Amino acid sequence: MRFVSFNLMPYRDLPADFEQTYPSVWVSPPRTLYDPRIGHQTYHDYLDALEYSIDLGYDGVGVNEHHSNAYGLMPSPNLLASILSRKIRHSDTTSLMVLGNSLALYNPPIRVAEEFAMLDVLSGGKFIAGFPVGTSMDSNYVYGINPSELRERYYEAHDLVIKAWKSEEMFTWNGKYNQLRYVNTWPRTAQTPHPPVWIPGGGSVETYDFALENDYSFSYLSFFGHQYAKKVMTPFWQRAEALGKDNNPYRAGYCQLVCVAETDEIAEKEYAEHAMYFFAKCMHIDPKFIEAPGYRTVASLKAGLRSQLDGSAKFGSALAQEGLGWKDFVERGYIIAGSPDTVAEKLREAAVELHVGNIILINQVGSMPVGLLRKNLQMFAEEVMPKLRDLWPEWDHSHYWPSGFEEQYSTPETAGSAAAGGA
Repeated sequence: MRFVSFNLMPYRDLPADFEQTYPSVWVSPPRTLYDPRIGHQTYHDYLDALEYSIDLGYDGVGVNEHHSNAYGLMPSPNLLASILSRKIRHSDTTSLMVLGNSLALYNPPIRVAEEFAMLDVLSGGKFIAGFPVGTSMDSNYVYGINPSELRERYYEAHDLVIKAWKSEEMFTWNGKYNQLRYVNTWPRTAQTPHPPVWIPGGGSVETYDFALENDYSFSYLSFFGHQYAKKVMTPFWQRAEALGKDNNPYRAGYCQLVCVAETDEIAEKEYAEHAMYFFAKCMHIDPKFIEAPGYRTVASLKAGLRSQLDGSAKFGSALAQEGLGWKDFVERGYIIAGSPDTVAEKLREAAVELHVGNIILINQVGSMPVGLLRKNLQMFAEEVMPKLRDLWPEWDHSHYWPSGFEEQYSTPETAGSAAAGGA
């Protein structure tokens, strides 16, 4: 099993009545609610926690991209990843993940090829590239991409980035959405032919097939836990079988909120209010922003695959209306919480049921203060991870995880040339 310490970087100081007073945490939260002084401290707290995760030996640290929202303060995850790369380069255990850049939003997309190559080089070849299609809130409502064009733009951008990474020579690109006379990205990536690619998705049939056909790792980024994720991961593995792919568990991962304490009772006492903040405030989304018409394809609708925010999972103001709380979050699997033994047992059950080798952990839950976050990170790393390392010993993870600098970059000839150039 491999574990990623992932931080959405939520704003921890929304008003107590936010979900009653304001319609949405995404797209339309008033800018006046953001205090730059609080934001300054928040960014540094979260970066400190991710660096602490490197010290603790997590397999990866991850950041991602969202826009115009208070649930994830990372319009440019690459900026934060570049800071983390300074520490990653000295780590023997931890990789750097941007999960990821929403390809269709970049004009031209070679910006992603260039910046991800920089991160791969800065980290010493320990970088994982994430290529999400992007949420409808980000892509359609905030950045104005026509939903009927979104996937077509995404596929073209992906093909351009991959060709830019693989090509030894300069080339011309004449696509439907991108026309470039000279494509010659510098720097080149540290890993050859390019970093491992992970595809975060919400469960579209096309996303399954795209990840499987390209041998990318697919990750379901739900915030409602393993019970909900089963709706998405079961058809993923069915598609893998239909396409003749192996069932290597490292081909897939899912996202799980985790809270660890000395006992189950202490976990509830310490984490309950922060979990409520996350589901009531950070997941308070106006229904009109959840999916623009045309965002979800006909094939996915026919397959019965709908948004994770389709109403079957309760969040936002619905929590108060239904009186949901900590025990409901735990029983429904939204959160795996409790003592190290409890968390290890439940997480093992989830990983086996979903057949996944990669767990993307949200240790920063809602308004959790930095001291409690560090405790959560440390207890999981020291008292839960060792109990789960033995899962999937028969499978090789190496195709889906970074290799570090390739041997070709450290040959005597290369070293000699570098020395001569430096002189």
